[in-house]
Amino acid sequence: MNMAVQIYDQYRKTTVETMTPAKLLLMLYDGALNSLRSASKAVDEKDMSVAHNQLIKGQDIVAELMSTLNMEYDISHQLYALYDYMFQRLVEANTTKDKAIIEEVYQFLSELRDTFAQAADEAGRPAQPVQPMKQLNITG
Repeated sequence: MNMAVQIYDQYRKTTVETMTPAKLLLMLYDGALNSLRSASKAVDEKDMSVAHNQLIKGQDIVAELMSTLNMEYDISHQLYALYDYMFQRLVEANTTKDKAIIEEVYQFLSELRDTFAQAADEAGRPAQPVQPMKQLNITG
């Protein structure tokens, strides 16, 4: 391996290892969305080998999303059920090469990605100070 490739690999590894959990989650969503876009395009182009490989990538990423959930929280159980549904749909999409299924899962992932991005953005902002209430005149 040449030196430039080694340096790039080390940089990429360091970047991923120092990312916040929110950025890693968004990176997973982006990867899944990119894979599904590529799979959909490959189905259009009748390139079933590329479609298969891209759908497998999507399945792998959804499985990774499932494995990262902290099941101590109720929301994690709900997300797990949704991820499991999407995983099963991607398996079906891969056997049938049905674009409608790919689009369905793409929409779910896109909405979840946008929701998590917004939550991460809001969590990163400093809290706004509470505005003091004006004094009330309760004596009439």
